[in-house]
Amino acid sequence: MADNTPSVADPGPLGLAGFAMTTFVLSVFNAGLLDGKLQGVVLPLALFYGGIAQILAGMWEFKRNNLFGAVAFTSYGAFWLAFWYLIEHASTILVGSDANKAVGLFLLAWTIITVILLVATTGTNGFLLTLFAVLTVTFVFLTIGNFANSTGIIKVGGYFGLATAAIAWYGVLANVTNATRGKVIFPLFPFKK
Repeated sequence: MADNTPSVADPGPLGLAGFAMTTFVLSVFNAGLLDGKLQGVVLPLALFYGGIAQILAGMWEFKRNNLFGAVAFTSYGAFWLAFWYLIEHASTILVGSDANKAVGLFLLAWTIITVILLVATTGTNGFLLTLFAVLTVTFVFLTIGNFANSTGIIKVGGYFGLATAAIAWYGVLANVTNATRGKVIFPLFPFKK
């Protein structure tokens, strides 16, 4: 008889945790809740937790044959690494009066991949559908805000980012608690097939 025990623990909670924390910290600044001069605090998170930890989670999702998790975590891990690089090298990358449009273009590309993943979640569960719907709205506001150079619209995106982080943290809580207890304590609202 074949052993169906996964050779790798579920990496989803790790990927969600890295995504949630990094999104939360950046969104605090996007929402204008703390002085933007302190935004550098997000860079270590973007590099290590949002970036490297999520990419590792994505690779483990490949090992577990979870294509959606692999694409999502690897993509958003790459997003955070690219964000880190963009901000770390902003003085040489984002030059000129249209720098906001370059950031808008960067965010537009991420909005597109997020919409693609949102469509894919329609066959999974209510948690993922809600997470990707709110993340899509976040990216839309941040994209428009950067193209328009509007701090007001970016602030709205920041508040949606805070909601995105809270939803992702719920996913961490649900996945870790349910796995630890061996039963559903916090539902993920699976869709009936």
